[in-house]
This record gives sequence, C-alpha cells and structure tokens, in this order.
Amino acid sequence: MALKDKINNDLKAALLSGNRFNAEVLRSIKAVILNEEVALSKRDEGLDDESIVKLIAREVKKRKESAVIYENASRPELAENEIAEAEVMSEFLPVQLSEDDINKVISRIISDLGVSNPAGMGQVIGSVKKELGSTADGAVIAKLVKEALSNI
Repeated sequence: MALKDKINNDLKAALLSGNRFNAEVLRSIKAVILNEEVALSKRDEGLDDESIVKLIAREVKKRKESAVIYENASRPELAENEIAEAEVMSEFLPVQLSEDDINKVISRIISDLGVSNPAGMGQVIGSVKKELGSTADGAVIAKLVKEALSNI
C-alpha cells in the first residue's frame, strides 16, 4: 500500500473513531503533500513514497523545533501539543537507526573515502546521508561524524 493511501486510511479511521487530534494532524500531512504536488506540477500522478517521507520528516523536525522554542518561552502546554503532533507524524517514517548503527556506517565510509581530518567532514556527512536516507536524522549524523573525525 502506498504511503499516501495509508495516510488516507488512517485519516478515515481517526474520523470514524472520533479521534479529532489525529484527524487534524493527518489532514495537515495531506495538505503538505498536496502543496508539494501542486508546486512540482505533479498533482495528477502524485508524489512517490520517498518524497512523502521527506516531507513528513521535515514536518516532524518543524514540530520538534517549535516545541523547544515553546519550552524556552515557558509555554509547556504548547510544547506538549507540538510533541504529540510529531509523534503522530513519526508513525509514517521509517524506524530510526541507533547511534551505534550510524557510527558503523560512518566508520566504513571514512575508511572508504580515506578521510583523515575534519576538513573532509562535508564529504563524509553527504555520503552517510545518501546511504542512510531518512532512517537517520541529519543533525545526529553531523554530530557523530564530527566526533569520529575529531578522534582520528
């Protein structure tokens, strides 16, 4: 089943069960997908699952960043709402790899590329992101690559 169909089915289920919160979050995901389809002139054929996963990951990141801002502004009730929305959206993302698994990939790519100092950090980060895709957060990858290259 395509990811877009799964989102539609989950939206129907949320509406039928009376879960208004999940329904609103799923509607916002559908709106983001529709906006991207229109922007790319792909309204008729739609986006592929990989593109939809990237959009959802971007929306989850926005929610998490907003939650941090609300926490810093002493508005925990708003932060909780953003975190809850991010959790609902995260159900449509692939399982995130652990830091140990990411470090294994980083070590292999560092040795494959022959990088021996922090100057090659961008090259390593790009290769790791390309290989892992949306199964690892970019900020976590950058942090782990920086740690790995500073220990060489």
